Amino acid sequence: MKAPLFDAIEKYAASRPVPFHMPGHKMGKGLPEAFCSGMAKYDVTEIPGTDNLHFPEDAILMAQDMAAEAFGADKTFFLVNGSTCGVLAAMRTVCRPGDRLIIGRDCHRSVYNGISMWGIDPVFINPAYNPEFGISSITEPSVVEKALTDYPDAKGVLITSPNYYGICSDISKISKLVHDYGKILIVDEAHGAHLRFNRKLPLCSMDQGADISIQSAHKTLPALTPGAFIHIKSKSVDIDKLQRNLRMLQTTSPSYLVMCSLDIARAIMQEKGESLLDDLLDSIYNFRKQIAGINCISVLTGDSLQKGSHDPTRIVIGMGCKRGFETEKLLREKFNIQVEMSDMNNIVCIATVSDNNEDLSKLACGIRQVAESFQAEESLRFKVPSRIPDTPERAIGMREAEDLPQRKVPIRNANGCIASDYLTPYPPGIPVIIPGEVYTDEIIGYVLGIVDAGGKVNGIYGKQLVNVVG
Repeated sequence: MKAPLFDAIEKYAASRPVPFHMPGHKMGKGLPEAFCSGMAKYDVTEIPGTDNLHFPEDAILMAQDMAAEAFGADKTFFLVNGSTCGVLAAMRTVCRPGDRLIIGRDCHRSVYNGISMWGIDPVFINPAYNPEFGISSITEPSVVEKALTDYPDAKGVLITSPNYYGICSDISKISKLVHDYGKILIVDEAHGAHLRFNRKLPLCSMDQGADISIQSAHKTLPALTPGAFIHIKSKSVDIDKLQRNLRMLQTTSPSYLVMCSLDIARAIMQEKGESLLDDLLDSIYNFRKQIAGINCISVLTGDSLQKGSHDPTRIVIGMGCKRGFETEKLLREKFNIQVEMSDMNNIVCIATVSDNNEDLSKLACGIRQVAESFQAEESLRFKVPSRIPDTPERAIGMREAEDLPQRKVPIRNANGCIASDYLTPYPPGIPVIIPGEVYTDEIIGYVLGIVDAGGKVNGIYGKQLVNVVG
């Protein structure tokens, strides 16, 4: 049987890697054996006894209600099309075509898709910047308040917390501001589905006043890809409209495997989450001790931040200027460790309740040996990384830019051109330029720096060509 995708995944699994990437079940370790071994028999459809995702009355309704209780929501819906589906549904529920929405510039690609699909007029706000690691940080409450003051007709605010690096904004302060202005707060909490289940972690957004929260269970819980939740805790959100939007956006053939895994993940975390996360946190603190004293690396912790908080289960290691991509490659090739992502300067590892002390000890050993190999090279110094480019000028709307004729030009010659496509370092999937915005030398240099260092940027084609209007 020739099945190239199956063969590729089988080869990866057979190599017995140490996976510090999503999904959170870590190649089945965190899921019940009975579910994993009998997976095919759970792949059913809407028949008597299995309920209907779009009009639940029985088992799915009960499972969603139990999830709402576990996650501190008034209402929870299962998402089988990932958090992307929840983000799009939330945006369409809160906004009509032409409405303004205040949006964190560090949002995921799905938010930009929603802007284009629903004809939303975005008001972008920039996150703070962490110069030690060269990454975006929190969304400042003062920045949110200024946008609310400057754009009183905005329907709401959409921000990301935690971000890909585990940095959490002060949702309590932000939600109070948003509600004082009579608006709705949507939090893309894709990386925070586990937060509510241990008091040592930052508070989840539902417990800090968010109206809508979208969580990717498959990222940090023992759930199958692309299982996710959308939670609502607000009288200001039109639940009926949200349900209609979910019916429109979700497949009419939902995966019962994914829904079962959402139900299982909720049950595991509700019953044992606190103790499982305690064990994980102990392993993470032991990991930190094992890599302490390596003088050419830096570990992102809450102490690294002037404001906000950090989720310690998101392990971020600064490896030195332009060493992130190389470190990921060496860990994979020499130690059979696959991290979640790397950027110019850092590696990012996702640790979940499916990981154990042995996994983290292997990671510590790998990082130590890679760092020691770097120390011998004079070029390795912890320089302040290149700053993330400022938001470029918007010349025309996104939909107009996407619909106009376009051409490809070498990115080095794109200064002054209007983008007709996204340029998105992936991961983490946050565009540096979107359709309708104007290319600058700063953006071009930043993107080429990522490519030259070995990173992947979606939106660059062939011999470093990009799509522009014209």
